Amino acid sequence: SFSKGLAVANNIPLVEVNHLQGHILSHFIDIPGETVPHPSFPFLCLLVSGGHTQIVKVTAPLEMEIVGTTIDDAAGEAFDKAARVLGLSYPGGAQIDRLAVGGDPYAYPLPRAKIEGAPWDFSFSGLKTAVLNTANRAAQRGEPLDRAGLSASFCRAVADELAPRAIDAAVRCGHGILAAAGGVAANSFLRRALEEGCAKSGLKLYMPPLSLCGDNGAMIACQGYYEYLAGVCAGPSLNAYPTLSISDPPRC
Repeated sequence: SFSKGLAVANNIPLVEVNHLQGHILSHFIDIPGETVPHPSFPFLCLLVSGGHTQIVKVTAPLEMEIVGTTIDDAAGEAFDKAARVLGLSYPGGAQIDRLAVGGDPYAYPLPRAKIEGAPWDFSFSGLKTAVLNTANRAAQRGEPLDRAGLSASFCRAVADELAPRAIDAAVRCGHGILAAAGGVAANSFLRRALEEGCAKSGLKLYMPPLSLCGDNGAMIACQGYYEYLAGVCAGPSLNAYPTLSISDPPRC
């Protein structure tokens, strides 16, 4: 409502944006004083945020198709729930990453999910439950919980879920390019796993600077820029759609 009022008051266009596309298009933001390489179309992108975990085929700035997704929790949601178990505040992704730096990533055996018949889909509910059960068992037995070790083991498990699937999808789709975007793309374990995996597979890897991984205004402005170039301007009936898909056309 504020945006619509601002547009009317200043006689300027109102442009609908897709938050998820904004994350992916953060790869095309230039930062003054920095050299930021941009992927060329088409490419595959691993989109991992608090609410979404998807592998997306990106044909053009506004042409995207989901080829893999989570069947339950998003990776970022699993991070937040694991952080709560470890006594960390919300949002927990960055805090777990910092705590994991001093931990043993092999301290606790945690599960990895495999989706039968859907090699590029994900599941994090079992991993989330395993972290909770690990903490509860330690409490029941009166044993100290290695919080740094559990954080590192959790980060490693998430990276083991995400990186191989995204890399396999990029190799099989033949684009030779893999990008990562979203808040979880700032995780050091995932970034390292993607770097090592892409190097072995001969893929070009693109990851936005840490400042552009989480939600930010620049990515929304970038996505709105491409919508405006495409002639997408909204009217007074524009509303927010919390379940809008990354591949849905504008609603206006």
